[in-house]
Amino acid sequence: MVAPETQELIERALAEDVRAGDVTSEAVVPAGTRARGRIEQKAPGVVFGLEVAEAVFRRLDPGVSWRPLRGEGEWLAQTPAPVAELEGKARALLTGERTALNFLQHLSGIATATASAVSALRGTGVQVLDTRKTVPGLRALEKQAVAAGGGRNHRLGLHDAILIKDNHIALAGGIAEAVRRALENGPPGIPVEVECATLGDVREAVAAGASHLLLDNMTVAELVEARAIAGPDAVLEASGGLTPESLPGLAKAQLDFVSLGYLTHSAPALDLSMSIAPLDPS
Repeated sequence: MVAPETQELIERALAEDVRAGDVTSEAVVPAGTRARGRIEQKAPGVVFGLEVAEAVFRRLDPGVSWRPLRGEGEWLAQTPAPVAELEGKARALLTGERTALNFLQHLSGIATATASAVSALRGTGVQVLDTRKTVPGLRALEKQAVAAGGGRNHRLGLHDAILIKDNHIALAGGIAEAVRRALENGPPGIPVEVECATLGDVREAVAAGASHLLLDNMTVAELVEARAIAGPDAVLEASGGLTPESLPGLAKAQLDFVSLGYLTHSAPALDLSMSIAPLDPS
């Protein structure tokens, strides 16, 4: 059973695609026809979103029979391979095919990109975080996909953590004043994280009492120096300009986290497809 907000997303996605009806399926396929569907993963990666895909088909045919062949978050190296089979009304399978695959391919792509990043950093002690650079309306699902790929979720939104960024600093009149206000006015117990673009910013943020530093677009040498300035107890997170290829080079920086916007804003969709065949009416 998917969350109510996910069901609402499915309703909107189907309304966008179907509108007054699936005119092709209604014209070509008799109403009583039943069919079997098979969803296949065609490239190596982590599958995630099977539950959402199932919910799409159940919205169109409550009696559909759904059988997952892989677990959510499972890395599949040998492809092509089936990930789910289903049986139900042929028209429902045809109508839901693209919407289900859109969710499944997008979320699996995010999970796969995350798993690749986690693998690149294995043994370094650095944990992979997502960001708020998500498709509007899909954040909860996209962050679930990151978790399925082995990453961790950064703040869900503006309500659950303090992160002082460059525009906050500009409006407050500097890092020290921004940190002072955050410590004084912010909710009790919430860590105060500050975005630092230079080593001078790091010194100012630490002196002001910030315990978490977001090191933006720094070189590895600068990241190493930032750790020396901040000390062993500060929580350091690198962000900005990071690519899958650059991640292994961060090992000597003694970071706690890297936050990767590309996990959600530009991860390529994982290649999946669906085939449908008629069931023997007997």
